[in-house]
Amino acid sequence: MQTLDEMLNRKLLSPSQHAEIGAWIAQARTPEAIRRMPAALWRKLELASVLMNLDADLTQPPPWAEGG
Repeated sequence: MQTLDEMLNRKLLSPSQHAEIGAWIAQARTPEAIRRMPAALWRKLELASVLMNLDADLTQPPPWAEGG
């Protein structure tokens, strides 16, 4: 929920989108259930994730791979 809150604070999600996505995630029991989120909400969540560059951590080598 912290990431959703940050998306709201950055105005990447409207208050209603934040509430709808938060409610969907709270009731979902599995990652598959989360992926069944309504398409419009899923697209908004994806766009906000891209704008926040959330995948950046996944493109960086792990700290132990840097010769440490």
